[in-house]
Amino acid sequence: MSTLFRTKSVEQSIRDTEEPEHALRKSLSALDLTVFGVGVIIGTGIFVLTGKVAKETAGPATALAFVAAGIVCALAALCYAEFASTVPVAGSAYTFSYASLGELVAWIIGWDLVLEFALGTAVVAVGWSGYVRSLMDNIGWTMPEALSGPDVADGFGFDILAFALVLVLTVILVLGMKLSARVTTVVVAVKIAVVLIVIIAGLFFIEAANYKPFVPDAEPQPSGSGLDAPLVQLIFGYEPTNFGVMGIFTAASIVFFAFIGFDVVATAAEETKLPQRDMPRGILASLLICTLLYVAVSIVVTGMQHYSELSVSAPLADAFKAVGHPFYAGVISFGAAVGLTTVCLILLLGQTRVFFAMSRDGLLPRFFSKTHPRFGTPYRPTVLLGVIIAVVAGLTSINELATLVNIGTLFAFVVVALGVIVLRRTRPDLHRAFRTPWVPLIPVLSVAASVWLMLNLPAETWLRFGIWMVLGVVIYFVYGRRNSTMAKAAEADRAER
Repeated sequence: MSTLFRTKSVEQSIRDTEEPEHALRKSLSALDLTVFGVGVIIGTGIFVLTGKVAKETAGPATALAFVAAGIVCALAALCYAEFASTVPVAGSAYTFSYASLGELVAWIIGWDLVLEFALGTAVVAVGWSGYVRSLMDNIGWTMPEALSGPDVADGFGFDILAFALVLVLTVILVLGMKLSARVTTVVVAVKIAVVLIVIIAGLFFIEAANYKPFVPDAEPQPSGSGLDAPLVQLIFGYEPTNFGVMGIFTAASIVFFAFIGFDVVATAAEETKLPQRDMPRGILASLLICTLLYVAVSIVVTGMQHYSELSVSAPLADAFKAVGHPFYAGVISFGAAVGLTTVCLILLLGQTRVFFAMSRDGLLPRFFSKTHPRFGTPYRPTVLLGVIIAVVAGLTSINELATLVNIGTLFAFVVVALGVIVLRRTRPDLHRAFRTPWVPLIPVLSVAASVWLMLNLPAETWLRFGIWMVLGVVIYFVYGRRNSTMAKAAEADRAER
């Protein structure tokens, strides 16, 4: 049993990054990390969820729901910032848990992140394809149904646009992190410009009457049944409400998912020039910027159009159409398509770095842990995963699996928060360039908030997540446990004795 919870010291993790064949090139600054964070966080959440939540759950108080969700993420971000500055190694929550909670837990969280980032990339690529097809339709170009994906085609369909996007981003990641950072900077600049256009232009069309009532009267939320029902309802009989004060917290559990992605910044710790200083800055700055933009957009949109009349599929664009300005609607659709490009890029980045870190530790074949001699990138797992995800995005209708991304992220939050508490006790001597304040209170609050949001996910999501985790544990006992570098080092020590 002791071998299952053997930890890999922080010092050893850092030494592994110095091996020439397995070392990533350091090229990122705090600004690059902030751009990465903003690039992956601002996506479908700001362009879609605002209208859905305002119309169905919180009304104009959606702005408060974004604040509440931002606070939950901030609790997790403080824990991520401490780990990322203390253990500046690729792998994010996987590496952090290996240093604090042990090998089995590290494998489980790594396996979880593989699912989260891979599925997230595919889902967003399919969403990007939909926006691009919509823009093409506006100018008279129509994609054949057979090349528009299974959601559109009558029969077999392959989403050629989603497939091509993932392959192009794979090439960019192979060519180097600095190129990826430059591409992301340009695209994020366009995306933020579009969001600011929404905020500034929308201010001129706000009507105070649309904010009344700011917190609509509470209404019972339609009850789910069987596996479709939230787990909290099946276990405790708790039934969430729409609108009212509790509706704000129900909305927060939904809009939380608009913040998913800031944790991906931590996967680039090893490629950061000054990780002890810049990782906390990048993580916290990107989260703060996105929270402010989300709140501002929700206030403007609910002021432009009464919450009961908002569109669910394209609230920002349709709000401008409602006030007689379709030009802005086109600009917003363009910004949404451009914005999702960076979301895909950075999720794919996170996926490959976790896979790389696990292979360097021997939990996956070491073949994937060698970096490119010229570009200094983990090209082998990048190419492998890029091709697999491109095919999945092209062939699969995966909207119903998107909640797996959410439960995977929240599970990672829980592990990282617990890891901060454990490492504070087991290694109080470590130098921490950034320290999470009020430990253990902040990590405990982070765990509690994350678990609560997980309980609000459908039982079916928990079942699928459980099946994936069981598969991961089987692979660990069949391959990883015997082939990990920690196991081989222990075997060598025994042989010497």
